[in-house]
Amino acid sequence: MTTESQQTPEPTAQPTPPRFRELGLADLVTLSNTAFGMAAILAAVHYAAGGERRSLWFAFGALPLALLCDVMDGVIARKRRKSPFGGDLDSLSDVVSFGVAPATLAYALGLDGGWDAAIFIFFVGCGVARLARYNVVADLMTGPAGKVTHYEGTPIPMSLIVVAILAYLFGSGHAPEHLAEWRLGPYLLHPLSLLYLLNGALMVSRLKIPKP
Repeated sequence: MTTESQQTPEPTAQPTPPRFRELGLADLVTLSNTAFGMAAILAAVHYAAGGERRSLWFAFGALPLALLCDVMDGVIARKRRKSPFGGDLDSLSDVVSFGVAPATLAYALGLDGGWDAAIFIFFVGCGVARLARYNVVADLMTGPAGKVTHYEGTPIPMSLIVVAILAYLFGSGHAPEHLAEWRLGPYLLHPLSLLYLLNGALMVSRLKIPKP
């Protein structure tokens, strides 16, 4: 006779993985953020290859549009059902538009010394780490209203402040790479690259910033 303790437990139903057809309107807006970021990267590379100024202006213009999409996807998501892709999709898009694209723009503008490249790698790495940390600790920072009350470390879209500085210099005829350059050991460093170093360090800092 089989006792209750000897009975084989019924298998637990496994959750069904989300399908791409579950992408909502907010997710499509987030993917538009990715598209603008990638367009900026390609335009910057095109400028570096051929020197066509129009391409670089296109890159400068694409990133504010990426930021607009980044804001709007959150607005839309709060008014509609929660998407299983939302948080991760947003972070991955931000890496492209506000991490890789700004670094590529600076490199295409001539900030292409060995130390510059190392700083850009550090900057993008800090952006990835900051977004990963945010995804992990978001629940810990959620207030009574169900919203995240503050950021820890500066948000990655703040890199567009540096992009705006580069756009101003480019538009006023001051080629960033000609402002100043230092040779440190075997490699060159353009001081403007230090803005990316500062930006990266602030992203992974413990600085608390209230979230609107």
